[in-house]
Amino acid sequence: MNTVLVLGGYGAVGAHLTTALRARGHRALTAGRDRSRADVPLDMTDRTALTAAVAEVDAVVNGTGLEDPALIAAIAATGTPVVEVSADTGYLAELERSDPAAPVLLSVGIAPGLTNLMAHAVHERDPGTGPLDIAIVLGTGEEHGAAASAWTYGLLGREFTDPDGTRLRNLVVGDRFDLDGRSRRLYRTDFSDQHTETRLLGRPVRSWFGMDTTWATTSLALLARMPALTRLMPGNPHFPGSDRWLLQVRDATGPRVTMTGHGQSAATAAVSARAVELAIGLAPGVHHLPEVTSLSAISEDFPVRWH
Repeated sequence: MNTVLVLGGYGAVGAHLTTALRARGHRALTAGRDRSRADVPLDMTDRTALTAAVAEVDAVVNGTGLEDPALIAAIAATGTPVVEVSADTGYLAELERSDPAAPVLLSVGIAPGLTNLMAHAVHERDPGTGPLDIAIVLGTGEEHGAAASAWTYGLLGREFTDPDGTRLRNLVVGDRFDLDGRSRRLYRTDFSDQHTETRLLGRPVRSWFGMDTTWATTSLALLARMPALTRLMPGNPHFPGSDRWLLQVRDATGPRVTMTGHGQSAATAAVSARAVELAIGLAPGVHHLPEVTSLSAISEDFPVRWH
């Protein structure tokens, strides 16, 4: 049994993660400023208190939504392994350039996370140099945390660099995918998995995104062309729809592997619980999930369908 400190452990993902860790036999402690909900009341800006709390546990998961490399460095300086569940490309790239004193495990969750493992699995079956496309469809019916919603709307109007070096705007360039027998139009979006996998696999990897309803996907695409309209959106909107998510990796021949499930936060937590166990045994430094495990190793929790 390991003792795991979950920063933000009572949030959208953190609450599921705490439950998942306990179900796997670990002692999970929630940490945050809300004394009524935290097992360990903690202000993340108080580095002395943070260091003292971290020194008493076997691993730490950052589920706060705070994307602060200095926070991760302060935890790692104690020698305690860190699992980071953020999906922000720039933040993860900054962590990649760091030299932590303890293992820091990135690309944990659905996308990045499962998508990285899927791309690796396809590449292992058919090594090549042609592009791999990752389809990411998330449910509109799930109530996400404020950080997740802010991340999604923060993409609108922003550009990123494609693996071929060109500049693209999020949710503007579209293509059609065969998703479980249904044709859906998805849009290029700056998920970190495409950058990590392009580097690790040595072939172009491209991320495409949509919501589980066509109208929600189309609405995001329209907002991408007129990002000023996002000021009219509520801070953490909730749309009609399901909590079903779908991930797929295809190559030039078509779909290769698909995964589906319900509850994005619960799935992210399940992957994160596995990641904690892996992180504890790693050497100091920055690691990505597909560098330390495989798709087959977690298929018992996440059914995989090969095409």
